[in-house]
Amino acid sequence: MPTAAPALPLHQRRRPPTAAELDGIPWLRLLQPPERERAIAHLSVGDAHPGEFVCRIGRPVTYWFGVIEGLLKMHTDSAQGQTMTFTGVPPGGWFGEGTALKREAYRYNIQPLRNSVVAGLPVDTFHWLLDHSIGFNRFVMNQLNERLAQFIAAREIDRLANPDVRVARSLAALFNPVLYPGVGQVLRITQQELGYLVGLSRQRVNEALATLEAEGAIRVEYGGLRILDLEALRSSGKPLAVLGSSAAHD
Repeated sequence: MPTAAPALPLHQRRRPPTAAELDGIPWLRLLQPPERERAIAHLSVGDAHPGEFVCRIGRPVTYWFGVIEGLLKMHTDSAQGQTMTFTGVPPGGWFGEGTALKREAYRYNIQPLRNSVVAGLPVDTFHWLLDHSIGFNRFVMNQLNERLAQFIAAREIDRLANPDVRVARSLAALFNPVLYPGVGQVLRITQQELGYLVGLSRQRVNEALATLEAEGAIRVEYGGLRILDLEALRSSGKPLAVLGSSAAHD
């Protein structure tokens, strides 16, 4: 159940990050000492709760955001009130670089699925790093490239009728080591949260996870899922002829 809304909005509850929280930011280690010092001086974190908006459609971009702890979902709502979820954002994931680059208003909502710790880098500092840091530029370029592939895959997932395949492909997206380096081999997620991301009931997600576990692709553990065969998740539902053709070109 969503927690009660805090008295102060998220941006007014921001605080400096702890040393442990800084260790969870993957791009900091790519910076030169003066660049890192400037970035840390401008970074802030906040505790976001279910029901709050980290980003909201139509609002101007002020920060580039990342997840230190928890799980967020990126989504939009249609005029008919239907929600379309684009992706989940687990720990280690940073998002919104395209919006920050163009200094545009957000075209999607970002909300926590559970209590989460969210980091923010002011958009002006984001652009300063782009102007001064080769390592930061490479990180952002890799983000943009992986994000494009992710959204192409998300469109394909939306058209899949097989719930087991939808769950498998959605899980594979959450284990992307480039976009979400903080996940590792275990994703802390509940069946209800996965259902929100995939657009299925908790009961149907449970059935799909049981199937994937029987196939040896995952192992359900207390509080999360352990990946055993990431390639099996990624290729779930694809024709064997396509897989063979792909392997022949590797």
